[in-house]
Amino acid sequence: MKQFTPYKAIRKRAMILGLPIGFFAIQMISVIGSLLAIIFSFSLGIIFFVLLVNFSLYMVLTRLTHDPGLLRFGNVFPHIISNKLNSHLNYEIEFI
Repeated sequence: MKQFTPYKAIRKRAMILGLPIGFFAIQMISVIGSLLAIIFSFSLGIIFFVLLVNFSLYMVLTRLTHDPGLLRFGNVFPHIISNKLNSHLNYEIEFI
């Protein structure tokens, strides 16, 4: 009887061509847009430009996949960390 080993890496991110699903979708949108550009304005310069743009986009997306901290511009942690429960009750008396 044949035995199957369990797939233990199911919690890892799904990758297609070395890119996560979201980055792969961006790459495919770029490829489809470039095909439309080639179809509607057929010239040799457009073909080379589109190939250059798609290749550079793929390189940028793979670099962002390996080092996701490149897109982080702000601080990771908030300025104030507190365990205080917020009750949203106003205890001050306002006189009109």
